[in-house]
Amino acid sequence: MKTDTGKAWIMILLTILLTSFPVSAIAAEEPAPAAEARPAAEATTPTVDRITGEVTAAVLSAYIWRGQEMTRDSVVIEPSLTANYKGFTATLWGNLDTNPYSAGVAKHSSNWTETDFILSYAREFGIVKAGAGYIYYGLAGMTPNGADLPDAQEFFVTLGLDTLLAPTLTVYREIDHYHQWYATLGVSHTFSLHERVGLKLTATASYLKSEDETTYPKFNSDSIATTDKFNNFHDGVVSVSLPVAVAGNLTITPTASYVFPLSDDARYEIRARGLKGTANPSDRDSSYLYGGVTLSLTF
Repeated sequence: MKTDTGKAWIMILLTILLTSFPVSAIAAEEPAPAAEARPAAEATTPTVDRITGEVTAAVLSAYIWRGQEMTRDSVVIEPSLTANYKGFTATLWGNLDTNPYSAGVAKHSSNWTETDFILSYAREFGIVKAGAGYIYYGLAGMTPNGADLPDAQEFFVTLGLDTLLAPTLTVYREIDHYHQWYATLGVSHTFSLHERVGLKLTATASYLKSEDETTYPKFNSDSIATTDKFNNFHDGVVSVSLPVAVAGNLTITPTASYVFPLSDDARYEIRARGLKGTANPSDRDSSYLYGGVTLSLTF
């Protein structure tokens, strides 16, 4: 299946990237602080002369992506591996749905629903942080032995300020199948509760502009697709997390997020793409509250 092939070349790319760095650079210097897991595309990486990285495993009550319900009534496990070198960052991320949801008897073709590869470069210019990168989304099928969903590819640019609330603007451009522009503006702040405990608050707003009415159409109030393209504010996310430095390079982070539509168009679209088994798409959810815990180890 296509997902297997995608996973294979993603692993090859990551292996080449990691092995191309000088092995001696992994000397026992002080590790970089833990970064957020996904979306790694929105993180910037300071330039250093050694390899740094992070291995994470998140256990969450749901997988919600850009306002879209990707899982329902199921715990998901999301492992990731990130390596940084001289401003370059490579991330391999995956999603394991422990109990794929279906309103009928059909199930997903696999519990492993997605494999993403992210390659980016970032630099700092005083308080300004700028970066750009590429994301490959390897998507699994939704039915037993069925064809995989079309994979997606995106380029993105990001610009942030190292100042109060750390405002960051990121613009994504999908170039493969789901042709659209997606922009996010986020702010965040971390309060120090203890030398080992922090309280991080983040908020993000997004705008989506579709260039293909067949993959990202505008939906009417009944959540039925029209022949128009989506072009409006999309989803907002408010998150709270509590990173706890357990020992050495190990951090445990409980987190909770609330996802909600920023416009009526977004509400209709989010309902249409929801997984809840109802006769009318307009009866599905348009906002989601989920949470879990992330275990991260930096090196």
